[in-house]
Amino acid sequence: MSRHAENERLHAYERCVKGAFDDIVPTLREISALQHEADFEARAQRIAQERFGCEFPPELLRSAWVKGLDMRALYAYIVFESAQAMAEDFFTNDPLAGACSEAFEKFLQACGFHALSITPCADGRLAHVISYVLRLPYGVVRRKSSAGATFDIEEATEKWIQTEFSRYREAKPNSSDASTRYLKMVVYHHSSSDPGHEGCAAHGSDTRKAAQAGLDRLLAFRTAIENSFCCGASIDLLLIGLDTDNDEIRIHIPDAAGNLSLERVIDVREVYAATRALSATEAEATIERLVRERGQGSVGETVPGMRRFITRLLINNIAQVDYVRAYHGDHYQDIGHNERFIGVGKGFEEVQLRNLTYFAYLNTVEEGARDLDVGVKIFTTLNIARGLPIPVVVRFDYDGKVPGARERAVAHCQQIRTAAYARYEKLVEEGWLHCLLMVRDRAETQGLEVVACSVTDKYRERGAH
Repeated sequence: MSRHAENERLHAYERCVKGAFDDIVPTLREISALQHEADFEARAQRIAQERFGCEFPPELLRSAWVKGLDMRALYAYIVFESAQAMAEDFFTNDPLAGACSEAFEKFLQACGFHALSITPCADGRLAHVISYVLRLPYGVVRRKSSAGATFDIEEATEKWIQTEFSRYREAKPNSSDASTRYLKMVVYHHSSSDPGHEGCAAHGSDTRKAAQAGLDRLLAFRTAIENSFCCGASIDLLLIGLDTDNDEIRIHIPDAAGNLSLERVIDVREVYAATRALSATEAEATIERLVRERGQGSVGETVPGMRRFITRLLINNIAQVDYVRAYHGDHYQDIGHNERFIGVGKGFEEVQLRNLTYFAYLNTVEEGARDLDVGVKIFTTLNIARGLPIPVVVRFDYDGKVPGARERAVAHCQQIRTAAYARYEKLVEEGWLHCLLMVRDRAETQGLEVVACSVTDKYRERGAH
């Protein structure tokens, strides 16, 4: 079942994007060594253009010979430029070929589902869960990360209502009388190499606690839907554990009634061992048999559609296990946090790579303070301890067809920045935290727009005085 061509394509994308970010520090060291040369400004701009495809704001370089380069500002600026370039390429060229997939939509409905919503933990080691770990088309799956994978039940209910309303009014993705269901999935995580320290920070690296929290949230969501819209509006639930060291998953299999259990689980490691010598057809049949056997509960075995869907996830994850072993060995070298920037707001569909971004999805800093504080704590160790600042990209996507949507998105960005600056005032004053504000029109392929950048705004204000 090996998918060499697909793995090579995914690895080329990972290497290209992460390579751009990882080249920032070595390049800035090279530039720093030149700052007292007579032609420093011209040479620095030439290096920036060659390495990053952009130029530094001239005001960052002019006074270097007097008071030295502001390396924190330079670093943040290039991280922001790299993040913007990655996003523009993603939305323009669809390098992961996942913007849409009629075949997957048909498969999903054939399994009995009309929508798939996934909540992984906000930890950057799960940022690739859609396009890599589970090999699903990102444009068909709704992803909303949350610290500890404990999603907001009220917001999830609103998204369910929107989905059902679209089915009722527009027959999208199918008509409201079709016998399909809404599938809600939670992905918690753990570490096989260092379970006591590199698991989910939100649950004290306690794997069972993380799994139970995900299960509790799923059950509460289902209860909320049933209490509000009657049992006929029920949803299906799925709980997945991810070993962030090697991307191996374990799936908690629902029984015939859709009930989940922490004990009724199938691990891809066992599936991998059982199928490695089989043909693709034999392997698929073996996996489905294992799922059927493991899914047997007190009320009967897993329904065929869910069984078929879980089988697909396991097959896809086997390809990812091969990927990790081929390009990273038995496990990733960075089994801990190694994110490049914090993403705050709503959007970031383009972030599909492991340890690239720590997510803090929120409307206001107050409501998302827990997620944002975790991110700042992570980057205090990752960056500040090494003399580097915390780059924060604030982004809100909007629908350009809705009057005033852009203005509201811009206002949201500005509100988040104001609240974050107040919450982390000392870090901001000392240049340890920088913000880039962006909005995006979801209706446009090239809808990214930079609203503000703390680096250039800071020097512009100084110049005005």
